[in-house]
Amino acid sequence: MKKAFLKKISYAMLFFILISCNKVVDKTKTIISTKREMEQNKLPHQKMNTLGLIGGTSWHSTIEYYAAINQSINDYYGNNTNPPLLVYTINQAEVHRLQKIDEWNVIAALLKEAAIGLHNGGATSVMFCANTPHKVFDVVQNQLDFPIIHIGDATAKSIKNKGVKSVAFLGTIYTMEANFITKRIEDNGVEVFVPEEKEVLIELQRIIEEELTYGVIKPVSKTYVLNVIQDLVEKGAEGVVLGCTEFPLMIFDEDLKIPIFNTTKIHSEAAVDYILNK
Repeated sequence: MKKAFLKKISYAMLFFILISCNKVVDKTKTIISTKREMEQNKLPHQKMNTLGLIGGTSWHSTIEYYAAINQSINDYYGNNTNPPLLVYTINQAEVHRLQKIDEWNVIAALLKEAAIGLHNGGATSVMFCANTPHKVFDVVQNQLDFPIIHIGDATAKSIKNKGVKSVAFLGTIYTMEANFITKRIEDNGVEVFVPEEKEVLIELQRIIEEELTYGVIKPVSKTYVLNVIQDLVEKGAEGVVLGCTEFPLMIFDEDLKIPIFNTTKIHSEAAVDYILNK
């Protein structure tokens, strides 16, 4: 009887093992099937749009753009598929010189030349990899028959998606004194707070131009920037737009208790959407 009982137990265990194996096989088939369905829903890499990046202002932030876009495309395809990107680097020293003597028409011509060169190379759209060049966005765009992806529009969309009603805006002196970025945000129903004191604008510009564009991060300068942000928070800002693509090299999410809108990251995400036809 003992042998018969053990035999029945053995059969029962074998039965349950077979059932478990079948469940594992079924689950594996489901995972494989789901993965295939996801792969089938992805845009064929041959159909990605070619994008031109006009960088160099500064090259440190241009690298951030290039890395973010490539990483996002890698993540989308689940392998090392790279996007079709063309990069044109303009001379930042010359751009800074032209800004100081208010020769924005010459800057617009440089950007137009870069955009046309990228378009002739196969790019179907371009983007300025910095906020300040958008001062001449309309001038350049009106002379082209292909689109430029605007950093302000992408930023405004991101702020609205977060449900934030007011933001502090920090950038170069040119983006803070003029409204070519902030107006696009305000036109989406978001209140924008910008530093008003001239000495603050000058010091922020100095930090950007003399330190961040060289990749130099000084603790004393970081503290200064954080204090400026805190002053704007006390005035009612619920979030902060890092409206210079160098500021994300210095200010991070863990530095603040409010949402940070990193224009480099946001603009890069808009680039990925364009590349993938989203």
